[in-house]
Amino acid sequence: MEQYIIKGGNPLNGRVSIGGAKNAALGILAAAIMTDETVTIENVPNVRDTRVLLQAIEGIGAKVKYVYNNSVQINGGSICDMNVDYEYIKKIRASYYLLGALLGKYKKSEVALPGGCNIGSRPIDQHIKGFKALGVEVDISHGKIFAKADKLVGGHVYFDMVTVGATINLMLAACLAEGDTILENAAKEPHIVDVANFLNAMGANIKGAGTDVIRIRGVNRLHGTTYSIIPDQIEAGTFMFAAACTRGDVVVQDVIPKHLESISAKLIEVGCQVIEGDDWVRVIGCENLKSTNVKTLPYPGFPTDMQPQMAAVLALADGTSMVTESIFENRFKYVDELNRMGCKIKVEGNTAYIEGIEQMSGTQMAAPDLRAGAALVIAALSADGVSEIEDIEYIQRGYEDFDGKLRTLGAVIERVDSERDAQKVKLKIG
Repeated sequence: MEQYIIKGGNPLNGRVSIGGAKNAALGILAAAIMTDETVTIENVPNVRDTRVLLQAIEGIGAKVKYVYNNSVQINGGSICDMNVDYEYIKKIRASYYLLGALLGKYKKSEVALPGGCNIGSRPIDQHIKGFKALGVEVDISHGKIFAKADKLVGGHVYFDMVTVGATINLMLAACLAEGDTILENAAKEPHIVDVANFLNAMGANIKGAGTDVIRIRGVNRLHGTTYSIIPDQIEAGTFMFAAACTRGDVVVQDVIPKHLESISAKLIEVGCQVIEGDDWVRVIGCENLKSTNVKTLPYPGFPTDMQPQMAAVLALADGTSMVTESIFENRFKYVDELNRMGCKIKVEGNTAYIEGIEQMSGTQMAAPDLRAGAALVIAALSADGVSEIEDIEYIQRGYEDFDGKLRTLGAVIERVDSERDAQKVKLKIG
């Protein structure tokens, strides 16, 4: 029953370092098993999703060694099982990356259907379509995906929609296929580029990552390497919005400002100052936030993973704002929680209409998913009084030491795991 107890009203001030990108890490960790040599991966975020994936990788026989806090060594030479049926793997979406990795290396795999946050329909039809173009037979039964091929042959895949997961999965499988593969209408997110760069560091031949056409020339084998994961744009954006929501002044460091352009642009629109350096971004909040409209789009558009945090900021802006969600259809489950804090948000279809208020009031809430949970924390930090946020295991899926980093910026936030501890904290900070 872990939960956060938060006393709001303190502007966040100071510096915070951003960890490795969770979404890149999941693709890269899966790719690491595709060679029999040792791979060292640095800047791995120590979050629940990466820990579960590493346990799953160990479960099929690979050797996993934590070198120090955020560095991991993986050796896939001892893999003895193509069946990924680890009891927790269904809880994370990235389980399907092991499908592409095992297919590429062994031409067969068997993986439990993926889970993750319930933010809407995320079918895997584009993955299956792509695998079939490479000569793979795919069958889904008993909650598992079975895939096998006599040999993988390069093919031409046009994705019906922009899909990060299928783009990564097809890159994994195709880099060890015979001949050339072309992926059109491919996703362009920074973590797509990072996974491609990692595979190329292992000896793959991938060109065009970051554009909507990726060309892959198959190679016979991959080799070991050492690689450092890019910073997490969503963690960075979350702290940037936390600074705006609390009218603070925060330097978010160890980032790639180019990856944050759509987030920075919206912060400037609502009245904040955004100053960029080589590897840092400073956000200075303002007393009177201005309303604006935002629509989520594939990269380089505004990220769907930042939509709930954006709504938390706009709930305190003067006037009426609109937030339109074009990626997932079930991403407004946090709205009821924000409205319990006094917000005035109405959802119609895929659009939230937000009438700004002066201040939220602390209350008891539950995190409905990963990014919505982060948005509730941001809201609670700006609210009058004490808030309790339950179901924080969702938040821990994607943020490393979230409460610890917030405390270094002056936030009053404690993580507790019993009702007794919760009462103690509330008495102390109340």
